[in-house]
Amino acid sequence: MRTVSAKPAEVEKQWVVIDATNLVVGRLASQIALRLRGKHLPIFTPHVDCGDNVIVINADKVKFTGRKYEQQTYYKHTGYPGGIKERTAKQILEGRFPERVIEAAVKRMMPRGPLGRQQMRNLRVYAGAEHPHEAQQPTPVDIGAQNRKNVRDQ
Repeated sequence: MRTVSAKPAEVEKQWVVIDATNLVVGRLASQIALRLRGKHLPIFTPHVDCGDNVIVINADKVKFTGRKYEQQTYYKHTGYPGGIKERTAKQILEGRFPERVIEAAVKRMMPRGPLGRQQMRNLRVYAGAEHPHEAQQPTPVDIGAQNRKNVRDQ
């Protein structure tokens, strides 16, 4: 038996939509990263983009465990000396772009390099329940039903 290595022309990408309402951020991000890389497929090849296109809706309704909602900090640098800025998860989720929490969590789980950047372009995150990708007919994936720890009701 020979090992099958997928080629970029042979890959058939699926579109999936995930509702992030009451889901734990880290567990959600790990499932999204798994689908973006294509590790859920039997034809997974590490050097080929064989993952799905993932749409995440209701990103502003995600949950954190423990005290991470107040204590988790995200850093950015302006490019100037002494220009490091920090914000908490609470500030980001209540701010203008709450989808950045999920984007940052998924980005940190993806490989660094050209392939990881290409796979990150297959992720679309929206704060509300609406998305402009109905023409692709995405199939819904219920992350909350996979494990009871994925959902947090408080």
